[in-house]
Amino acid sequence: MNTMRIDILNPKAAKLLKDLADLNLIAIQDTSKSGFADILKKLRSKAKSAPTLDEITKEVELVRSKRYAKEG
Repeated sequence: MNTMRIDILNPKAAKLLKDLADLNLIAIQDTSKSGFADILKKLRSKAKSAPTLDEITKEVELVRSKRYAKEG
């Protein structure tokens, strides 16, 4: 199965796609409701403040040190 992202420029094209879906030739999934950007906005809206670059760096270094400690 191949997955494609298509920008519909003409409403007639949307009707054609709907007809193909009705014939079970394609499946249409609406990704606009649960897209990554929407989830990211929701998570960011709940945060009091964005982490600083130093905080991010410390967290990355902590995770890396734990990961490499297990491998070695």
